[in-house]
Amino acid sequence: MKKLVGTIIMVIILIASIVLGFIKGVNLAPNQIETLKILVIVAASSALYCFVVGEISHNNSQMDKLWSILPIAYTWIVAIKGNMSLRLVIIAILVTLWGIRLTFNFARKGAYSIKFWTGVEDYRWLVLRKKKILSNKIAWMLFDLFFISIYQNGLVLAMTLPAVAIMNSTASFGVFDIIVALIVLAFLVIETISDEQQWKFYSKKHELLKDGKSLAEIESPYNKGFNTTGLWAYSRHPNYLGEQGFWVSIYLFVIASNVCHFGIFNWSIFGCALIVLLFIGSSSFGESVSANKYPDYSKYQQSVSKYIPLRKYQG
Repeated sequence: MKKLVGTIIMVIILIASIVLGFIKGVNLAPNQIETLKILVIVAASSALYCFVVGEISHNNSQMDKLWSILPIAYTWIVAIKGNMSLRLVIIAILVTLWGIRLTFNFARKGAYSIKFWTGVEDYRWLVLRKKKILSNKIAWMLFDLFFISIYQNGLVLAMTLPAVAIMNSTASFGVFDIIVALIVLAFLVIETISDEQQWKFYSKKHELLKDGKSLAEIESPYNKGFNTTGLWAYSRHPNYLGEQGFWVSIYLFVIASNVCHFGIFNWSIFGCALIVLLFIGSSSFGESVSANKYPDYSKYQQSVSKYIPLRKYQG
């Protein structure tokens, strides 16, 4: 109940932020409208591709493969249309570094293939297909169309809209921008370290299990089945902390560019707000799977906070 109350409060705050961001309306200059049209065309084309290829190949990770690539394209399109202003170029560089990291992490899991429609599918789609409500072919096709293909492409576009919002900013690049860039890099480092620790843990676990041994028969801490080492000893989702922090910090450039209402609210805030909402759902779903799979996971949930590292896991 306590966790539910916290989630409800967070959702209310995020929705309020979105409303306040739009409260003054969205007044876009002609170059911003032109840029948005280009981005929407790319996003719509990607959504169509993901749906068609996903349905034909029965591999619904097509959008997962593009998730790390599209933001790079979007931010560089905005930077070019924004006359390569320093703030926009720095955003594009930061997003490019983010995209390279995520693409590499996804690629080493076997997601990409010369046969572009194949590759390892995200386990969450496999789990969701078994849900009674989505087991029907038509139901799954609609889910694929509206959530996997359309919504996720819209979300990825929304993540990069702060760059569009600051295209015509007259505020000089200053100390606040530098501080924001360093904060963004810090969250990127957290993501990178947590992903690397997760990769090493699961690689070692699978190596220990390859001879047909059970979890109970392999050495600690791998016998728990889930990672409780490194950053994962202090946070159940340090990678999600880094991901959310990265995109929320990208929005801080909007504040630095002086295009906000009430000091911090701009229409483009809904992008990072939706990212936070996405991870509220994604983390809860992932944890429900882990709790059903690993006996010790409930204890881990009680001992370690979901995102912010407050205390170390004592297992």
